Amino acid sequence: MAKYYENSTVFQYNMEQIFQGFWRRYPNPYSSHVLSEDTLERQVTREGKLYSKRLITKTNKLPKWGERFFKAKSVCIVEESLVDLKSKTLTTYTRNIGFNKIMNVIEKVVYRSDGPKTIAYRSAWIDSQVFGFASAIKAFGCERFKKNCQKSALGFNYILGILFPMHNQHANIVQHDVAQKFKEAAKQMSEHVKEQIYEASHYNMNQN
Repeated sequence: MAKYYENSTVFQYNMEQIFQGFWRRYPNPYSSHVLSEDTLERQVTREGKLYSKRLITKTNKLPKWGERFFKAKSVCIVEESLVDLKSKTLTTYTRNIGFNKIMNVIEKVVYRSDGPKTIAYRSAWIDSQVFGFASAIKAFGCERFKKNCQKSALGFNYILGILFPMHNQHANIVQHDVAQKFKEAAKQMSEHVKEQIYEASHYNMNQN
């Protein structure tokens, strides 16, 4: 049985910005493992959706124990995507090609509009058919996938910040305001505590 994993990521950008930034994700400081990307197919479906298929080549660094099963230095991944402007969604499907019996990873991501923000809902299935080692390989694949999800989100946010600097500046201002308010609240609480301690000590002195 394949190992299943899911998570979600909130992007502080609207869906229109996600549409524009998606095709420009690479390169970024968090994607050093991505070697190349090529568009294989792109067309508009009868329903008016934009379908794309891309081939992405990534490095494949493995632990020592994994080298006995897989010696290739890179792996090719097929990414299929569907942009639906009516529902304001972007759905992607990715899968590795070759070496599927050793480890097969299928991923589905749905980017969905949530007002001024966008939420990415991610699902993944990791499987292996290596007798006697399947569980270990699936566990390793799942942990690596989790780390790659973090890098992917950081890299995408980095590109979005470059494409939409004013939006990013606004987000930083909001974060700064929140931090300042938090500091002010903490300062007020600290002063209040000091007053309470002073009153209590003064009361005890009068009692003595």
